[in-house]
Amino acid sequence: MEHTLVAVFDNRGDAVQALDDLLGSGYARQDVRLSDGDADTSGNRVGGAADQSLGSSIKHFFTDLFGGERSEHARMYSEAMERGHYLLTVTSTTEHEIERAADIVERHGPLDIDEHAGQWQGAMQGGDAMRAQTLSQQSTSGSAQGGGAQGSAMGGSQQRAADTTAIPVIQEELRVGKREVQRGGVRIYQRIVETPVSESIGLREEHVNVQRRAVDKMVDPADIAAFQENTIELRETAEEAVVEKSARMVEEVIVGKEVTQRQEQITDTLRHTEVDIEQLAPDDDAYFRGHWTSNFSREGGSYDDYAPAYRYGTSMAGSALYRGRPWEEVEPGLRTDWEARNPGSAWEKMKAAIRHGWERMTS
Repeated sequence: MEHTLVAVFDNRGDAVQALDDLLGSGYARQDVRLSDGDADTSGNRVGGAADQSLGSSIKHFFTDLFGGERSEHARMYSEAMERGHYLLTVTSTTEHEIERAADIVERHGPLDIDEHAGQWQGAMQGGDAMRAQTLSQQSTSGSAQGGGAQGSAMGGSQQRAADTTAIPVIQEELRVGKREVQRGGVRIYQRIVETPVSESIGLREEHVNVQRRAVDKMVDPADIAAFQENTIELRETAEEAVVEKSARMVEEVIVGKEVTQRQEQITDTLRHTEVDIEQLAPDDDAYFRGHWTSNFSREGGSYDDYAPAYRYGTSMAGSALYRGRPWEEVEPGLRTDWEARNPGSAWEKMKAAIRHGWERMTS
């Protein structure tokens, strides 16, 4: 099913900005069309013969869209084009996309077409600036109309009710991933430390000792050879300490990483919305009031004391949590919920009224 949004602008700049905003929001160019009110204005064509402008073809589009030339809306939008206004149309296969497009277009100040039509013709009053039309488009196997301006026929139109409300049902999802984080570590410094040491060693030294002493004796003939010039040289020696240092490895520090795997249980709370549907009948209040009169009025109190119990029973019967289950199975859960919602109201006193509301909806 194809849905169409039509907006009318008095200012071309606002219309162009709305078109650009739609394209920037992901709408396809062929689904967004802008037409000047002048029938001779050139632009993107709705479809068909090359010699037919968008202004002319869009008039046929409105005729098909609103059900004939005599349709009030068809005449209204045609009048807008003839008065030189700018028409922006958006088509989509989903109503959600049309509603999103309406929010985007509304930012750019479209005209209240019904208000202006009332000024033009004096017979059209009230309304919105834009009207989304729900169309059932059916393909036709016949030839195109009027030189091919329309390649398919609209199989009827239906205007969306203004009081329609879409209630979203939302549910959270849990996605668990992982990322790498810094958890500390080690930093290793290598430095040189000087430590004073002391060692003892024995050193040998030689010293020349010269002594002279007086002698008075005859020279031995054997010593006559010594009676000549001679030189005798004696040298002293000594030992000194020689220091030599060598490096020796006495320990190793091994640095590395050890990888381990661990399992972590992730616990969280996911939220979702629930939509409870309560079926209302026009005479519910009168019906329950009559039931109260017949069964509980003699116990004292008033109908207003029991009315919340009747309504609670009918609403829980339509709840997705309890729908389709027998009373005996759901009673404990209903009691807990009722006492949590109504701390001052005793379950045993209201149980019969709640069950009667339940059975009225389930029987």
